[in-house]
Amino acid sequence: MQQTLFAGILVASLATFVFSCYRRLALVSVGAGEYRFDHPMTRLKEVLVYALGQKRVMKRPFGINHGVIFWAFLVLTLANAEFLISGVFPNLNFTLLPPPLHGTLSLLFELSSLATMAAVSLAFLRRIFNPPYEEARTFEAFFILSMIAGLMAAYFGVHAAEIAMGEASPSFSAPVSSLLATLLGHTPLAGQLPVIKAVSWWVHAVLLLSFMNFLPYSKHMHILTAIPNVFLRSLGKVNSQPREEFAEGRTFGASTVDRLSWKDLLDSFSCTECGRCQNSCPAAATGKQLNPRMLIHAIKESLLGNGSSLPSSADAVAASSAASLIGKGEGTVSEAALWSCTSCGSCMESCPVFIEHLPKVVKLRRHLVEMEARFPEELLNLFENMEQRSNPWGMAPSERSKWSSQLDLEPFEAGKTEYLLFVGCSGAFDARNKQVTVALTKVLDAAGVSYGILGKDEKCCGESVRRLGNEYLFETMANENVNQFRSRGVTKVITQCPHCFNTLKNDYRQYGLELEVIHHTEFIKGLIGRGSLKVKGGEDLGRVVFHDSCYLGRHNEVYEPPREVIREVTGAAVHELPRNKENGFCCGAGGGRMWLEEHEGTAINRSRVKEALDQKPATICVSCPFCMTMFEDGIKEFTGVTTQVKDIAEVVAQNL
Repeated sequence: MQQTLFAGILVASLATFVFSCYRRLALVSVGAGEYRFDHPMTRLKEVLVYALGQKRVMKRPFGINHGVIFWAFLVLTLANAEFLISGVFPNLNFTLLPPPLHGTLSLLFELSSLATMAAVSLAFLRRIFNPPYEEARTFEAFFILSMIAGLMAAYFGVHAAEIAMGEASPSFSAPVSSLLATLLGHTPLAGQLPVIKAVSWWVHAVLLLSFMNFLPYSKHMHILTAIPNVFLRSLGKVNSQPREEFAEGRTFGASTVDRLSWKDLLDSFSCTECGRCQNSCPAAATGKQLNPRMLIHAIKESLLGNGSSLPSSADAVAASSAASLIGKGEGTVSEAALWSCTSCGSCMESCPVFIEHLPKVVKLRRHLVEMEARFPEELLNLFENMEQRSNPWGMAPSERSKWSSQLDLEPFEAGKTEYLLFVGCSGAFDARNKQVTVALTKVLDAAGVSYGILGKDEKCCGESVRRLGNEYLFETMANENVNQFRSRGVTKVITQCPHCFNTLKNDYRQYGLELEVIHHTEFIKGLIGRGSLKVKGGEDLGRVVFHDSCYLGRHNEVYEPPREVIREVTGAAVHELPRNKENGFCCGAGGGRMWLEEHEGTAINRSRVKEALDQKPATICVSCPFCMTMFEDGIKEFTGVTTQVKDIAEVVAQNL
């Protein structure tokens, strides 16, 4: 009778589970197409390392606890499969296996259940006393943890009762159940062992099937989607944005979930809501409206609420307006939040399941800029200046080469000069960063490098306008640069700006231009390493701290070259900031924020400068014009500070 009843419940539960998963995951298909199935063996390796191996999860101390639950879950999947099958066919269980194998499995199940109980208890306490973020104390979180703990308790209840009743023998392969069986035998419950077994069995059955059917309707759906999401991740760094096709009648960017890609939508189901992205986000950390976790949550809520109606809506315009992702309320993201993003990539770097937040922000920005012309007022002058004079300040193109008027520099000429020194707008127009450009030319001259410049013919690479969502303007600027580079025979480029570096190296590949682009910190490190450049190491820079540029470091993984150059000059290791390398904190200028004022919370650059000054440095070294500006502006807000800010090129030039 029990087997028949359970068989009916099991079939109904499995059918409901499959239907629920299908209904939810089918919503992903409303997203735009995107190919993510190349290099399958590489992707499988990534799954082994990051999904099964939990590499990113384990980077944080409490990640060990999650790892224990995850690995125990994998082991206990076997135990639960046996439980469900033997519930219908009692004689079909692991006792049919050879005793050594059965004993080994039994021991694994016991230890995994015990480890899970301990890990769940710690997770429960953490949620109460030290949650990863304030909103983490939810009924759902405690409910799920309670269900898992109940499953483990029921498992031990069944096996302990069986041993106490003599249906199984106490053994080394069931240490916890054997101990509980002994304890049960010395309590008043000893006469109720059959009841304990039956109740424990049904509690286990109900909790297991309930847990399974609750998954598709909770944030714990990531149990089903996280591993596929890791398999489908971008194999390279997410340091570029997809192009758009500009044609009459097309729409640009995204304002509804069907304008995002299917991978964007799968990301929303894969979010574990661990809070790592929001804890590392400079905008969230300084009181801005942007919260990367809530961005992904809003996409999921909008997909669940509107996804099924979008493709077949009779009134597409009304449906699009009602289902807009940009706005206020549940399932939306505010415009202020979108414009707060510095595109630093810390959210993506910290995400255990490789959710790609930044491309979604840019797609939403593109809609605001290109479809509705809604953007902060400060950007109007920027876009006009970029379009008309190809620089952020609207300076005349003839002014671009004035920084070199006192220098004897050669124009770039293919076959005569090897490298193009791409100066960039800040290096050519900004008074402070002109000094860095001059210092860099001194270094290159001292090493006998064959290089030239474009002078007044150089144009802005367009990096800021692309991250701000003005893809049409970026397309125009990129095409002009690509055509000029090709006509002049440019193949090797040195840059001092990581934003130029990233755009020329990664964005321009989409336009068929393959360049060898090297940042000046890498180039100088190579010159010193080959012996082409001699540094005396005599200047006393005092205590030196180094700030990682997001676009040089996190987006392109250039971490060691600037540190090695500083070591060569000072003879001592760099003093690291608390947040450094892949965990570095943005200066606040990326994502086009260089050209926008901060109207909410604390200024990001002030927060970062304070962190640097807390280390009591005599010198703060940077490797980016934007970082230089943000640090020097930030230091002015602290009275009595004598700390100097220097670029790597300046440090080397002063020690030739």
